[in-house]
Amino acid sequence: MSTRSGSSSASSLRRLALPMAALLLLLLFNFLFTPGFFAVEVRDGRLYGTLIDILNHGSKIGIVAIGMTLVIATGGVDLSVGAVAAIAGAAAAHLIVSGSSPPVAIASGLILGVLAGAWNGILVTMLRLQPIVATLILMVAGRGIAQLITNGLIITYDSPTLTFIGNGSLGGLPFPVMMLAVVLAITAILARRTAIGLFVECVGDNAAAARMSGVPDRAVKLLAYASCGLCAGLAGLIECSYIRAADANNAGMLLELDAILAVVLGGTALTGGRFSLIGSVLGAMLIQILTKTLYMQNVSADIAPAPKALVVLVVCLLHSPALRQRLANLVSRRAGA
Repeated sequence: MSTRSGSSSASSLRRLALPMAALLLLLLFNFLFTPGFFAVEVRDGRLYGTLIDILNHGSKIGIVAIGMTLVIATGGVDLSVGAVAAIAGAAAAHLIVSGSSPPVAIASGLILGVLAGAWNGILVTMLRLQPIVATLILMVAGRGIAQLITNGLIITYDSPTLTFIGNGSLGGLPFPVMMLAVVLAITAILARRTAIGLFVECVGDNAAAARMSGVPDRAVKLLAYASCGLCAGLAGLIECSYIRAADANNAGMLLELDAILAVVLGGTALTGGRFSLIGSVLGAMLIQILTKTLYMQNVSADIAPAPKALVVLVVCLLHSPALRQRLANLVSRRAGA
C-alpha cells in the first residue's frame, strides 16, 4: 500500500512539474522585464497590486476548472459553462431587481447552475449523447435562456451583499480568492478522502469495467456534471457581482475554453482517468498570468491570443508521453554518440 501511495504521489508531482515550471518562467520574465509587477500595497486593510489582480480574476477560471476537471476525468467535457454562468448571473440580478432578498437571489443562481449541469449529465448518461454534443446544446440555448431572463437588456442593480461577492475582501485578499480556496478544499476532501475520486477515475479509465465492478457509472457522471454546473454558477455570480450588472450576451464568454485549457495544462488528460485539482488551479493561474503579462508588455488584445496559444501549445506538447519519449531517445542517442 505504501509503495502504491508513493508511486501515486510521484506521478502527481510529475504532472505538476510542467505548470509549475511555466509559472516560474513567467514570474522570472516579469521580474526582469515588467517594472512593478511584484509591487503589493495595503489600502484600507486590503491588498492591491498586479499579483492580487491575477489571483482575483484567475479565481473565476480556477473555480470553473475544478468542476471541469471532474467532468473531463470521467471522459467527458462541458462546453456550456459560459452559458450557465450567464444564466446564474442573469437570474440573480433579475431577482434582486424584482425585490427578492440577496440570499434567495444567490441560492437561485446556484440552483440553476446545478440543474443545468444535471441536465447535461442526463443527456450524457440516460440518452447516451456524446458529451460534446450534449453540452453544445446548452451552450447555444443557454445564452437564449439568459437573454429571456433579462429581456435582452443589461440589468444593473444596487445590492451590497451581491456586490461583495466579486468586489469584497476577506483577510486582505479579494473574496473570489477565498471562494476558490473553499471550493478547492471541499472538492479535494471529497475526491481524495472518500471513494468519489476513485469512482471518477475508474469511470474515466474504463466505464464498462467500472460498471461491471459495481461502480454506479451513471451516477458518478451525473454528479460530475452537476458539480461543474455549480462551479459555473459560482463563476456567474462572481462576474455579475464584479460589474454590478447582468450582461447575458457577454457574461462567461469563452469561459469554457479557458477552463478546458486550465485542466489540460494542469496535467489531466482529455481521455479521462487520473486528475489533478491543484494542477487545474495552477493552469488557471498560468493562463491569467500569461494574459496579464502580454497586456503589460503592450501587446494588443487582438494579437495577444496568438502568443498565448503558442505557450499553451508548447506546454500541452510537453505533457505528451510520446513526445517526451522521443526527446529522451534523441538525448540518449546523442549522449551515446
